[in-house]
Order: sequence, then structure tokens, then C-alpha cells
Amino acid sequence: MKRTISIFVALLLCVALHAGNGLRLSTVVIDPGHGGKDSGAVSTDKKSMEKTFTLEIAKALADKIRAAYPDVKVILTRSDDRYVTLDGRADIANKADANLFISVHINSITNASPNGFSVHVLGQSSVKNRDLYANNMDIVRRENSVILLEDDYSTTYGDFDPNDPESYIFMNLMQNANLEQSVRFAQLAEKHLKGGPIKNDRGVSQDPFLVLWRTAMPAVLLELGFISNANDLTALRSASERDALAERLCRAFGEYKAIYDGSLSAPAPLGESAPAVQQEQPKTASQPEASAGSDGVRYAVQIFAVARKMDPKAREFMGYTPLVVPGVRLYKYCIGVSDSADGARKHLPAIRKKYPDAYLVKISGNTVTRIE
Repeated sequence: MKRTISIFVALLLCVALHAGNGLRLSTVVIDPGHGGKDSGAVSTDKKSMEKTFTLEIAKALADKIRAAYPDVKVILTRSDDRYVTLDGRADIANKADANLFISVHINSITNASPNGFSVHVLGQSSVKNRDLYANNMDIVRRENSVILLEDDYSTTYGDFDPNDPESYIFMNLMQNANLEQSVRFAQLAEKHLKGGPIKNDRGVSQDPFLVLWRTAMPAVLLELGFISNANDLTALRSASERDALAERLCRAFGEYKAIYDGSLSAPAPLGESAPAVQQEQPKTASQPEASAGSDGVRYAVQIFAVARKMDPKAREFMGYTPLVVPGVRLYKYCIGVSDSADGARKHLPAIRKKYPDAYLVKISGNTVTRIE
């Protein structure tokens, strides 16, 4: 019996490894923000609600992806006017083992002047010396505050208070292995939304949205215009303009899928070139300095990737001294460096006790490729 179980497990591992070699974007979860008792933002004349716009855009996007990519499973966190908790939305994506999570929202502010679309990924601001909790904090508070509508929300979210900046400290992205891909899709979404129905491009930023923190895959949150702005609202009220927004997002998805299916180390979508890997090879607490192999290749365990360069002695490294690999808008931090895959793999179990999302990578020149 034990031998049978061992063979079965071995077969499963073989299948998993084979699947890993043929990486494919097979499942996307589209999340229409708000719904049911949570109307989201409401227009000044009270005739339009965020929950309606997000649902219609999300459903149109889902239909377009299904038509263009029949091999992709498309899941909506809600397909009608119902209330879904933030935790429930992330849970749907996690249980589906999704490769991408897209949360659709509409912005709002008391001032009627601000307009435009923005794209958000989880994390700290990529702008040096910018206060994470001040940047976009009104948007973040508004989107996260829907947890207050949940019954006994403190049981699900612990001591998290959407109105307390200190509650956002735990959302630090230090251990999130998905930031690189999240930023990649965010860049593509921004690129394709430009020139569309919502004219003003407010850019891509990193912000502590709770629904993004709860997901275990690349994830973005879109704010597709301001319901509080007359021009944006006119566009959002037009069925053809909402469809145009969905079409542009479908194009972004298609470009992202092509990159994702090709390789995790594919070139940046916007044609930017990445700087070279730093020359010196730092040590780690558990691994002596390792030189590159005869082919110039090194292996290591990537623990996270963030948009800012960090002090190698920062507490987030827990005593390790990382190898820093600069990339397009992101710095990748690796430890357990070795000139062989087996050498780096030996450190993976211990490293994952501190960094659960860590994974093995191959470093060749300025390219970092996930290998397991």
C-alpha cells in the first residue's frame, strides 16, 4: 500500500514538474467591485452607482476574453447585483488557483475636478521618499472600508481598521512573489487604456488595497474614471464606451497572456531595457559567496521583488545578505546563491520557513527565470 502511494505521489510530482515547464495562463478571475447592499460610489445626481458600472464592464471583459481565448477559464466573483466580502472575492480567486486577478472599480471624490483612470498593485510606493499611507489614501480607505459592512468583520480581518494607517503596516509586500507580474499587467492595462473613453491617465501605483493583499496570484485593481466627474460619468453612462473600456482591457490581457505563456522572464511589455546585474556577489547568512558557473549562470532563491532599492542590512532580510538583481522597475532579491541548481535548492526549505513565497531561480546575465 505504501509503495502504491509513493508511486502515485511520484507520478503527481512528475505531472506538476511537466506542467511547470509549460507555464500557461489558464484561469483569470475578474472582480466587479462592490454589489448588493454595497453600492460603492454614487453620482452626485444619485442616478448612477459604482456597483452597476463595475459589473457591466467586468461582464463585458469576461465575454471578450472567453471569445478570444477559449482555452482560458474566466471566473467572475459576482455575475449579478449581490454583496461579496473582500475576503470572499480573494477566496474565489485562490480556490480557483487563478493566474491573474483583476478587480474593477470606479473612483470618486468630493471635488468634481479630478478625472481619469488609474491602475494599482499591492505594495509600497515606488516613488522615493513618498509616504505610502498618504499616497492615494482616500481611495484606499474608501475601497477597504467595505469590510465594515460585513458581519463580525473583526473575526475575519483581525485588528485591521481601514481608517487607521498603522493597520496597513502588515500589508508590506516583502514576501509577495507576484509583484513583478502584477506590475507587468498593470503597465499593459495602462498602455491600452490610454486614448480610450476615460481620457486622463493617472498612472500605475502601489497601494495597500486589502483585496489585493488577500490574493495569492498577480493582481491589479483598476479605477476606471471618476463617477464624481461630469466628463468621466458621461463616458461611463454610455454602453458603447463601457464596452470600449472592456475591449481595451481584453487587449491588455491578450498581450499579457502571450508574455506569461512564453516565459516568466519575458522582456518588459513597454520596450524598456533592464539594467545589468550588479557586479559583486553578496553573501547570505546561510550560504558562502558563490561565483557564477563556467557558463556565467548562477542559481538562487528569490524571496521578493520590489520597486525600490533596499538597504542589504534591512530587517526584512532577517540576517541574510541578498544578491540584488535590478530589472525593469523592480529589484529582485535573492539569497542561497550557488553555481548549481542543487546547491541553491538545498537552502529552499529553510528559506521558505521565513519567506513562504520564495522560489528557485536561474540567474543569467540580467535575466532571472523561475525554475520551480
